[in-house]
Amino acid sequence: MPFGSGLGSSAASAAGGVFAVSEFLRTGLTKYDLLRFAVEGEQIADGAFHADNVGPSLLGGMILIRDNETLDIKKLHIPSGLYVAIIYPHVEVLTRDSRNILNPEVKFNDVIKQQGNLGAFIAGMYTSDYGLISRSLQDLLVEPQRAHLIPHFYEMKELAMSAGALGFSISGAGPSMFALCDNSIKAESVIEAAIKLYKTKRLDINTYLSKINQEGAIRF
Repeated sequence: MPFGSGLGSSAASAAGGVFAVSEFLRTGLTKYDLLRFAVEGEQIADGAFHADNVGPSLLGGMILIRDNETLDIKKLHIPSGLYVAIIYPHVEVLTRDSRNILNPEVKFNDVIKQQGNLGAFIAGMYTSDYGLISRSLQDLLVEPQRAHLIPHFYEMKELAMSAGALGFSISGAGPSMFALCDNSIKAESVIEAAIKLYKTKRLDINTYLSKINQEGAIRF
């Protein structure tokens, strides 16, 4: 789905870097003013001009991107009580490689369904309709093509949904995975399931649990 999560190391570095420099030089630029510089910084790392990672890293929250070239973006409303569980398996998935495996052609019916999911997801966010959010968190276009890059992805997805997650998918190019949950207890259950699963698979992981960061880059 075309909204940003900000869960990339290059994105965090680009966003934090431009914000830190701006603060140090006292430029007076707003975060929106700095966004293009951050996007151009990540472009050096992964070869593409897109704001889906640096946008939320810099601005916070979830970002809807209407157009990348003009950076026409909108922060979405975040319902109270929304938590995210992140599972990062210790495998290397390069953004360039992950992008190159994507088929440039998609089925028209899948596009229609995905646009419906996106519209319903946004509606669910603004109305705090967790049921609608859950039904909408389905990636019909990219997840099926990238899932094989992440060890035991579908097994982990099944465990997350059984633990009560609203939805589960790949964060950007991977290998991080995310589970969106309507409370911290369910998010903790997803983390526990991930730790048990990957321990049996003898694969190291890092896990993170947090509310949605609404602030983005800030000055301490």
